[in-house]
Amino acid sequence: MSRTQLEWGSEQVLEFLHEEFPQAFSGGKKYAATKLETGHLSLDYFAGERQLRPGGTVSGPAQLELADFAVYFLLLAHHGSDARLCVTTNLTCSFLRKPQPGRLICETNLIKHGRTLTVADVVIKAENANIVSHLELTYYTGALTE
Repeated sequence: MSRTQLEWGSEQVLEFLHEEFPQAFSGGKKYAATKLETGHLSLDYFAGERQLRPGGTVSGPAQLELADFAVYFLLLAHHGSDARLCVTTNLTCSFLRKPQPGRLICETNLIKHGRTLTVADVVIKAENANIVSHLELTYYTGALTE
């Protein structure tokens, strides 16, 4: 298991997710990896009508889902299908601004990638570059060694 290089590119990760986790794309959700490298992922996501809460802003659950998806995507890129059983153990979010529907940019960085836990820092930005939320996620990665 390598923590210093990627096993899969974004196309392979998306192919795996479409096959093994199709519900992540329900309702026409689309994700585009614009930058993928060791320990870092930039992911574009279009938040449409289905992701809005009353008042016309992108809902908190939609933002949490985006961040969680991004970390899982990055772990799959690092470890291929061996990461399929990695799970979220903690998620902390600060909502900073109300994002309008449209393009969201999710910047994900692994800040600790250990044998049993991985901690990621996630920043979600609106298309105008304003930060709308900041998250820290912890994933159980012990399944990689089991």
